[in-house]
Amino acid sequence: MNRLMPRLLLAPAVVTLFLWMIVPLVMTIYFSVIRYNLMQPEQTGFIGLMNYEFFVTDPSFTVSVINTLLLLGSVIVITVVGGIALALLIDEPFPGRGIVRLLLIAPFFVMPTVNALLWKHMMMHPIYGVLAQVWQFFGATPVDWLTDWPLWSVIIMVAWQWLPFATLIFITALQSLNREQLEAARMDGANTLQQLRWMVLPHLGRSIAVVIMIEMIFLMSVFAEIYTTTGGGPGDASTNVAFLIFKQALLNFDAGVASAGALFAVLLANVAAVFMIRLVGKNLD
Repeated sequence: MNRLMPRLLLAPAVVTLFLWMIVPLVMTIYFSVIRYNLMQPEQTGFIGLMNYEFFVTDPSFTVSVINTLLLLGSVIVITVVGGIALALLIDEPFPGRGIVRLLLIAPFFVMPTVNALLWKHMMMHPIYGVLAQVWQFFGATPVDWLTDWPLWSVIIMVAWQWLPFATLIFITALQSLNREQLEAARMDGANTLQQLRWMVLPHLGRSIAVVIMIEMIFLMSVFAEIYTTTGGGPGDASTNVAFLIFKQALLNFDAGVASAGALFAVLLANVAAVFMIRLVGKNLD
């Protein structure tokens, strides 16, 4: 009874959580193997793997996968490198450090849609945006970011929002760095780059792995920034897997193909997760 009672008390929560996860997955698998277009509800029935074939043979599929991986890798590199640099800059005490830390962390709490609108209208607009004014000040022609560089515009928006998260993690990790060892290394003649290479970065290894893993999980489903700014275009220049699934589901009204795409996204996320678990495991050993 001593063992049974805790399990009985936990059972409702465990069963609810299990159903919360398994029911949508089972329904997605079901819709992915039947013909289910909302514009033709009378045409239904089992079609096997045709939805999967239609999704992977879509002309936008290859581009969307490449864009997803490029967005994922670029944002991770920017946030990790920039986060470490910012954490090191504000690690030492200086007047107003608390206010600076608050300002650095603030962008992470901005909603993705608000973030996209801010960059679209205030920063990247080719006429009255801040970047356009800077270009004109130096006598250069302003860049129409969302038309000429759509994917990199989205990367900048997403990286700006996730950079404070990485900075916060690295600032916290630096608090536990042994200052006596740094001082000893400095007295032994180690320069700043050597201290960074042999002492600071190894100390931040676990934090870097955690940041990469968490960002990889969330960045696989970037959608709001693309929908609000570029709409996946021009053409498919900024379409990722999540936006391609949206186009199949709500623009083509094909729930079957969208379900197949969703399962592909789950597969892609699990492959990335396995890779990251191995990376994190090595850092934790």
